[in-house]
Amino acid sequence: MQIIKPVRTACFLLAMAVFLAACASKPESNLGIKGAPDWVNQGTQALKDNGNRYIYGIGSAPAMNDLSLQTSTADDRARAEVARVLSSFMHVVSQDYGASAGMGQNQQNEQSVSRQIESITSQNVSGAQITAHWMDPKTGMIWSLVKLDMNDVKSMIASSDAMNAGFKSYFAGHADNIFDGMTKGGGNE
Repeated sequence: MQIIKPVRTACFLLAMAVFLAACASKPESNLGIKGAPDWVNQGTQALKDNGNRYIYGIGSAPAMNDLSLQTSTADDRARAEVARVLSSFMHVVSQDYGASAGMGQNQQNEQSVSRQIESITSQNVSGAQITAHWMDPKTGMIWSLVKLDMNDVKSMIASSDAMNAGFKSYFAGHADNIFDGMTKGGGNE
């Protein structure tokens, strides 16, 4: 049993390192597409802007004969990017909460919180806003920008009747600090 605690700590640290690398506020890529808006070239990211916290998801779709289908494909891919970042963030918060609450001994509570988080993540991604589109005039590729305000995530968790009360309290007190930790060094304040 004494081996489990160091293994859990090592797994948590590894998960946090992967999460921070995946969600760093510095652009995941710099595509260098001339004439493209900055958001296209910067890619999916989590960042602070004027004290607010956002997840920006970028998606694209190649040229198609159906512009509506092409645009909705790019939108869906951008939402999927937001879901990926939000899911990673929520996983880190839940792991942190589980460690602080000693939930490792109660796997049923841990699984219940995980299911509740998956539901909240899906609801938040469906509420994310499409804020911009851009078509590359050379290739015909469409790019979509989807923005998720972390205040919306916090409000949804706070108002959820199904969410574990301990997790809600932990999230309210720690989510901003965890988010800020993943955006250190590149957030615009």
